[in-house]
Amino acid sequence: MGERVLTDLPAVSLADYAEQARALLPPDVWDYLAGGSASEVTLAANRHALDRVAVLPRVLRGVDTVDLGTRLLGRRYAMPVGVAPMAYQRLVHPDGELGLAAAAGAAGIPYLASTLGSTPIEQVTGVGADVWFQLYWLRDRALVRDLLDRVVAAGCRALVVTVDVPVLGRRPRDLRNAFRLPAEVVAANLPDGRDALAHSGAPGVSAIAAHTAASFAPALRWADLAWLREQVDLPLVVKGLLDPRDATEAVRVGADAVVVSNHGGRQLDGSPASVTMLPEVVAAVGDGCQVLLDSGIRGGTDVLRALALGAAGVLVGRPLLWALAVGGEPAARDALALLAAELTDALTLAGCSDTVAAGELRTLGVG
Repeated sequence: MGERVLTDLPAVSLADYAEQARALLPPDVWDYLAGGSASEVTLAANRHALDRVAVLPRVLRGVDTVDLGTRLLGRRYAMPVGVAPMAYQRLVHPDGELGLAAAAGAAGIPYLASTLGSTPIEQVTGVGADVWFQLYWLRDRALVRDLLDRVVAAGCRALVVTVDVPVLGRRPRDLRNAFRLPAEVVAANLPDGRDALAHSGAPGVSAIAAHTAASFAPALRWADLAWLREQVDLPLVVKGLLDPRDATEAVRVGADAVVVSNHGGRQLDGSPASVTMLPEVVAAVGDGCQVLLDSGIRGGTDVLRALALGAAGVLVGRPLLWALAVGGEPAARDALALLAAELTDALTLAGCSDTVAAGELRTLGVG
């Protein structure tokens, strides 16, 4: 992968980490992480839609200090940001999940650990961060039950169920590259041997897609979430909703939060950009639960946009993975500090002394 060191010039935006990571990572790994499904229309739409959201700033508000703090799922965090769940983080750096979780803990924000993490959940919670566990529903319900027991025993603060992956989206970059995991990177939260398919390459085949097809249950229903709500006494987050009708159903089965998300443009290509559906979902759920946003967040201005549209917070994924690739945990810490500085500037320029005030701003250009 090349030498993983920070360049002499510090990153001044999260985009800088992407450029550096692309130069460091093998092309097939970069494609796996950066790519989207089908023609990548939705992948591009996420960024374009966010760029169209204009926030109308207020002036002469006497803002000289800004409080980034917020409450998510009843807990206080240093800013309205969480680290999005991302699989196989040791693909980009040996620090992997431990490094990114430690960076999140230092920044005072939640870290969402993936079912397909390359480090066992018990080790991830051991770094001291507030960890939310992201669950992919497995075909074997006994394995789901076992994961739930481990999540509770490990001290996770919330359970996040991803509902937009009945099957993995068709990702041409991975098919062209016949992408497979290297031997040293495994699905560490699954029983021994269950990730063998993820390491078996063949021309025109994505080993990752083959592995998830064998492991994930495609026919998840609302009744399954209701069952889950009864099994675990943790805050429940439903991730991967776009339709307001699904958001209201999530509230009905007991969700404490929903994440408006199209999986970063990696699932149904042609689905709308997440931010375009955010106002409708916020209106639909009312006070029933908190609403978070992901897919396309690339800096502090995007966080401000989401807050102004009614989100309680955002999840940030790829930019933090790029930072991890560039310099492990130290670079991930720097990236989160940079994001906090960007959000502080954005709130100040918008005339907001805190994140609550951001929710009172007017926006233009959504949709």
